Amino acid sequence: MADRRSAGGSDPAAIPLAARFPIRLLALDIDGTLVGDDLTLRSRTIDAVRGATARGVQVVLATGRMSSSARGFAETLGLHGPVIAYQGALIREMSQLGRPLGRLLVHRPLGVEVARETLHWAADHGLDAHLNHLERLIMPFDDPRAEDYSRFLGARSELVPDLERWIRHPVTKVLAVGRDGAPARLMGEARADFAGRAEATVSHPDFLEFLAPGVSKGRAVRWLARRLGIPLEQTMAIGDQYNDLEMLETVGHGVAMPTAPGDVRAAARYTAPPVDDDGSAQMIEALILAGRAAPRNAARLLAGRMTAARPPAPPETAG
Repeated sequence: MADRRSAGGSDPAAIPLAARFPIRLLALDIDGTLVGDDLTLRSRTIDAVRGATARGVQVVLATGRMSSSARGFAETLGLHGPVIAYQGALIREMSQLGRPLGRLLVHRPLGVEVARETLHWAADHGLDAHLNHLERLIMPFDDPRAEDYSRFLGARSELVPDLERWIRHPVTKVLAVGRDGAPARLMGEARADFAGRAEATVSHPDFLEFLAPGVSKGRAVRWLARRLGIPLEQTMAIGDQYNDLEMLETVGHGVAMPTAPGDVRAAARYTAPPVDDDGSAQMIEALILAGRAAPRNAARLLAGRMTAARPPAPPETAG
């Protein structure tokens, strides 16, 4: 597969896979995929996800959020497996609300010096930065949107006078906030400037994120599939942004939301209906809950009933 890093952040290890049935592992992005701007899970989506788990499918959330921020969504969906957080920089076993967080399975933080350098880079490019470390959100005390972010994430931000001085150990993620599409315009420059030292991706039109080298949802899904003993050809993933591109390339059944950038849709096998039309639920219904009809439904989706993003790849054995 051609390396799409200049446009969308391709994982060089990703290979085009043949899609096989039944689907046994399902990885779901949250924002823009399961929920829209109202952050509300609709009943059809809840029923579809619960229906998949009832059929024995392993369902996991794969998000840019911290794992504690994803826990409420997992609880509503009835999920109890690991959550892929921070674009794959952290994987944690999930626990129910009101109980301590589950065991940390993977944590790949960004080094101190490069994290500090990303703060300067963000400021030089007119972006406002804040930090995530494990389950903590660290923001400058004078950031006017601290309450907005706290509400969005469901976690209280910690306000500090100097982000750079606060970084005394590796941090999970640096997030730089911009407006009017600046993160996507700056992504290529950020990747060039931090090549080999940090990953840069866009998780939202306003968010440019810096993570440790090699971190991606795609690698996290690959790690989890191997741990569960599930072939990637029998894995489905749904996402809507550049940070989902590697994940959609890595699995046999990659699904992009229709609002995804062109590079992301091109990396997927299918394109779903809009989130407001319960697009993720429709894809789960067609490809998982349909049972023996799923392969026939997949062929119909690829033929254009729901816009296909790429033709089927040639058969290949998953590792």
